[in-house]
Amino acid sequence: MSDLRDLYQETILDHNKRPRNFKKLENANRSADGYNPLCGDKVKVYLRVEDGRVQDLSFEGSGCAISKASASVMTESLKGKSVEEVESIFKRFRDLVMGKAEEADDLGKLVVFSGVCEFPTRVKCATLAWHALQAALQDTKEAVSTE
Repeated sequence: MSDLRDLYQETILDHNKRPRNFKKLENANRSADGYNPLCGDKVKVYLRVEDGRVQDLSFEGSGCAISKASASVMTESLKGKSVEEVESIFKRFRDLVMGKAEEADDLGKLVVFSGVCEFPTRVKCATLAWHALQAALQDTKEAVSTE
């Protein structure tokens, strides 16, 4: 468990300092905003979905290290996946950070967020970008809130 905790801290710090895909996606055909009023995290997720597949995605925003790192790893993990795969991964990730996942080895780098379940108030931080992603996939026009 110590190795996973170390990897968790290392991943959070790395993706917070150097977030991947942190930009406005100019050719996005879907986007959604997310807001966590509890801690002030804000995120905008951009997607380019073609033929039922997430061809590209990115994000912009401000927030805590967990929020930014989760969004960054999310964008790396979901590029090229089908919409169905993305929805399945979202459900498994949500279960993981809530401590309800029985098996998470197939989540790749996302598994490092399993430690979030030890801090229930941080679950909303870790899932904010994911909820915005869901709203973008559903082409929802209203901002998503974690409340």
